[in-house]
Amino acid sequence: MADVNPPSEADVSPPGQRTGAHENTGRPTPSGAALATGPATPADPAAPVGGGHYAAPTASAARDRTTLSPGAAPAAPVDRDRLTRLLGHADTAWLVQRIRRRMARDEPLTGSVTLATPTPAQRAATERLLGRAAGTGRSLNVRLEAVDAVLRRSGAAPDGLAAAVTALTGSVARLADTREQEADAWRDAYAPLATLTPELAPWADRLRRDGLVRRLAPTPQKARDLLTSTTVALRALPTCPPVSLAAFANRTLGDAHALDEGTPLATLVHSGIRALTGFPDGIGAEWRREAWASAGLLKDALSSTVLTLGLTGTPALDTLAEEGEPAVLTLRQLTRTPPHTAPSTVYVCENPTVLATAADTHGPACPPLVCLQGQPSAAALALLRHLHTHGATLHYHGDFDWGGLRIAAALLRHVPWQPWRYTAADYRTAAAAAPLSPHLTGTPASAPWDPDLRPTLTELGVRVEEEAVLDILLNDLAR
Repeated sequence: MADVNPPSEADVSPPGQRTGAHENTGRPTPSGAALATGPATPADPAAPVGGGHYAAPTASAARDRTTLSPGAAPAAPVDRDRLTRLLGHADTAWLVQRIRRRMARDEPLTGSVTLATPTPAQRAATERLLGRAAGTGRSLNVRLEAVDAVLRRSGAAPDGLAAAVTALTGSVARLADTREQEADAWRDAYAPLATLTPELAPWADRLRRDGLVRRLAPTPQKARDLLTSTTVALRALPTCPPVSLAAFANRTLGDAHALDEGTPLATLVHSGIRALTGFPDGIGAEWRREAWASAGLLKDALSSTVLTLGLTGTPALDTLAEEGEPAVLTLRQLTRTPPHTAPSTVYVCENPTVLATAADTHGPACPPLVCLQGQPSAAALALLRHLHTHGATLHYHGDFDWGGLRIAAALLRHVPWQPWRYTAADYRTAAAAAPLSPHLTGTPASAPWDPDLRPTLTELGVRVEEEAVLDILLNDLAR
C-alpha cells in the first residue's frame, strides 16, 4: 500500500516508470542499476551504492528483515559516516521521517512511499541513494525494500532500515505505547474529582466525558492542577453568610483573581456551583452573577435585589410598610442590616405584577409579600433564609408552566416553603377558568412539593401565569 503525503514531504520515482528496474518481477536490472526491491546478495560492503546484481527476496523475508523492534540495538554495527552520506542529509530527511512514522505505528517497512512534488535536490539525492535515475514524473516513489537492500549491501546499516533510522534519529517510541501512557496520564488527571461530595458525583462523571477539561487544559498535568483547585473551591461551598467572590478566592485559593471571569478555573467552578445548587442553565452576565450568588459568592453586593411589600424590621422597611409602598432591598443591606423581626407568615410570588397590584389594592394592609422576579436572586435567598430561620412560614406561588416549576424547585432546594394555590388541583381550577390560556411548551420539569403537578400539566397542556389568577391571590392577601 502506498504511503502518500502532502507536498511538504518527499518520496521517489514516478508512478508507472520502470527505468529498466523490473522492480515488481524480481528480475535483475540492467548492469549498474540497483533493484527497487529485495536485499542484495553478499557483496563487498564498500562497493558503490547501487552497483552489482542480486536476486529479489520473498515478501516475508523482506518483512522479517525490516521490522526490527523500534529502538532495539542493532545486531551489527552501523557505519555512521557511510549511513550519513546515504540517508542522513536534508534532502533525504523526508524519507527518514516516513520510515520513522511507520516504525512508530508498528507498520511493515515494505512497499512504496510517495512524494508529491519533490525538489530537484530531493530527486538527485534519491538517485544517489538508489544508484538509478529517479525519473521525470511529477511525483516520486521509493520502494522501501530497495533502500533496505542498499543499506545492507553497502554496510551502512547491515540490519536494514529500522536500524538505520534508529541510528540517525534515536529510538522510536511506539505510538500505541505513547497513546496508552497519555490515556493513563489523563485518567490520573481526573483523580481530584474523587474528593468531591456525593451530590457532585454526576457532575464529575459528566466532566470526565464531555471534553471540557481537555479544552481548558492542554496537558494532563495542567488538567490535574486545574481540577485540584476546582475541587478545593467546591468543597468550601456553599458559603454562609455570603462573601465576595474575590475574598473567597483569596481565602480558599490564595489568589484574589483566581476566579476572575473567563479563566479556566472560573469556568469549572461556575459549572460545579450550578450542579451543587441546582441553578438552571442560562446565559448573560446577570445569569452568571446569580449562579455565583446561589452558592454565596457575590460578584457585587448592590446589583442583586429583592422586592418586598409590608415587610418590617428596619427603619426604612417600617416606613415603607406604613405607607403601603414596595421596598427594594439590596444584598448589601440584607447582609449588613437584615430585618430584626420576622412575621409568622410570608407570601412569596414569582412576578412583580402581583406585588405591584397588591400594593395598589391593599396598601398598608397587605401582609408581608416577597417577589422573586424570576429566578431567586442572591438577595431573595438571603432574605427568605433569614425570615425562615427566624420562624416565618413561607407560602409560594408561581406560574403554572415548566419554567415556573423549575424556579419553584430551585427555591425549595434553598429554603422550605408551602404551596400557595400551587398544586395540581389549583392548576386544574385555574386552567378551567382560563380557556384561552396559551399552549404549554418547553422541557418538562418536576414538582417535588406535589408529584401530581407535572403529569397534570402534561395532561392539560396549557400554561397559566400568575396574572391569570391575580384576583384569587389578592383575595388571599386580604384575609
